[in-house]
Amino acid sequence: MIGVVDYGMGNLRSVQKAVEFLGGRAVVSAQPADLNGCDKLILPGVGSFGAGMENLERTGLAAYVTRRAADTPVLGICLGMQFLLEESEEGGVFRGLGLIGGRVVPFTQGKIPHMGWNAVSDMRSALFAGIPDGTQFYFVHSYYADVLREDTVGVTEYYRTFASAVSRGNVYGVQFHPEKSGDAGLQLVRNFMRL
Repeated sequence: MIGVVDYGMGNLRSVQKAVEFLGGRAVVSAQPADLNGCDKLILPGVGSFGAGMENLERTGLAAYVTRRAADTPVLGICLGMQFLLEESEEGGVFRGLGLIGGRVVPFTQGKIPHMGWNAVSDMRSALFAGIPDGTQFYFVHSYYADVLREDTVGVTEYYRTFASAVSRGNVYGVQFHPEKSGDAGLQLVRNFMRL
């Protein structure tokens, strides 16, 4: 069963529907007790980093996700991926979960937000099994992850090269929205469910 972490922000229902469309079971909850029975967690996200982290901390979900990540696969999506990092510069400097080293920084060129379809290349993760390198996924973001090369498992070009997929241990993150990315996005969710 997949637990979709509800911290009051995010694309919860579309993630739940993607899991269920693929034949899985999904529980959407803000209560750790409801998520304890789940063998994988998805941390979705839409909105601002500071407000999202405040909600995660206030509800105890930040500590819960961090603890579970030691032995449970966790997938962060969009803002959820950014939460996995050490800190963000969005609207100030805010501490993240610190599950993956790095910092969330703003785009300084191009139309912001970076929105629409863009290619992900240099795919190096089981998340991308069966998905051709260079496949297009759907993005909506104004900040990007500046992470170590060894934690970068997919990159995208938008006036610069940035990490559009990251991984360390049981923790995975994608900057794009797989639940809005058609067949390739569903394949990625399916791959996560099979980890």
